[in-house]
Amino acid sequence: MPRPARSDRNAPKGRPRPKVDHRTRQPAREYELDVLAGLESVAATELAGVPLARDVRGLRFWFPGSPERLTRMRSVVAVYRIRTWDVPRPRGLLGNQQLSELTEYLREVVEVGGHRSFRFGAAGKDSPVMQRLAEELQQSLELPHDPEAGELLIRLRPSDDGQGWDVLARITTRPLSARPWRVCNMAGGLNATIAYAAHKLAGQRDADRIFNPMSGSGTLLIERDLMGPSAALVGVDINPEAVRCAQENIRAAKRQIEVAQRDALHTGLPARSFDLVMADLPWGDAISTHGANETLYPAFLTEMHRLTSQRGRLCVITHEIRLFERVLQDQQKWHAHELFQVASGGHHPKAYLLSKR
Repeated sequence: MPRPARSDRNAPKGRPRPKVDHRTRQPAREYELDVLAGLESVAATELAGVPLARDVRGLRFWFPGSPERLTRMRSVVAVYRIRTWDVPRPRGLLGNQQLSELTEYLREVVEVGGHRSFRFGAAGKDSPVMQRLAEELQQSLELPHDPEAGELLIRLRPSDDGQGWDVLARITTRPLSARPWRVCNMAGGLNATIAYAAHKLAGQRDADRIFNPMSGSGTLLIERDLMGPSAALVGVDINPEAVRCAQENIRAAKRQIEVAQRDALHTGLPARSFDLVMADLPWGDAISTHGANETLYPAFLTEMHRLTSQRGRLCVITHEIRLFERVLQDQQKWHAHELFQVASGGHHPKAYLLSKR
C-alpha cells in the first residue's frame, strides 16, 4: 500500500508542513483507509467523492474537514489517523519529546471518537517495549489499557522509506463495517462493506425493482436502501428466524423494507417482476452443504431468469466458485463476468454480475 510523506513536526527538510485549508480554516490531517482486500477500487471511488480529500496516494490522503465525514464511508472497514515519527524503532517513542507528541496526537483522536480505552494492534504488542509504552500512555491519556477490547486501536509499523515508524489510530470506537443497525446476527452473515460494493458495481438505479432471495439478516436489503431510492425492494428467506432477524435490523436502521418467509425458488411471483436480483448464495460453510448446493445453484439460475426483466441483472456472491462457474458453463441463459474477489473472514468469495443472453 502506498505510504505518504512524513507529516507534522517530523517532516524532513524541504517538505512543507500541511497548510490550513482556506475553505475550512482547519489544518489538514493525514488518514488511511482500512479496506478488505479486493475492494480497494471501490473504496478509492468513494474517497474521490469526499469533498476536500487531497494528495491521495492509494488509500492514504490528507483531509482538513471534520473526521465525522470520513466515518460515513461505507466501503471501508475503518479509518485511521496517521502520523510518522523519525525514530529507528518503537523504543524511540518513549523519549520525552516523542511521547509528548504521541500523547497529543492520540488525545486529538480520542476527543473526536470518544474512546474509553485503548489497545495495540501491532506485531510484538506483548514485548517489554510495547508494555512500557502502554503504561506511559495509560497515564498520559488517562485511559485504561485493555489489550483485548480497547476501543482506541493503535497500530505501529515501519514507514515506507524505512527511516521511521508510522502510528495509526482508528478514529472510531468500532470498525465502520460493524454497522450500528446490526442488532441481530446470523451465521454466514454478509460483511456490510461487501454488500455495499456489490450494489455499487451492479449499478445503482432509482427505477430498479430489486429482489433479494435468501435474504438472511437483511444486509443486502438495508445497504441498498441506505444508498438511495428504488422502485421496489423485496426480500425472502425460507427460514423464519432469518426473517425475524432481518426485520429487527430493518427496524434498527429505521427503514421500511418488505421481507417475507418464502422459498426463493417457489415464490409464486409473476415472471419479470424484478430488474435486479442480489443474492448471497449459501457457500456450504455456515449455511447449507456442498452437496445441496449442487442442486440449488442450477435451479436458482433458472428461477431468477424467470423473475428478471428482459434487461434484468443478477448479482451473485459465493465462495462456491468452482461449482458456480461450472454451473455457468452448463447453461445458456446467462452471460456472466466477475465483479471482484474479496478476502473476508478467512474466505475469498467472488461476486459476479449476470445479464440475460
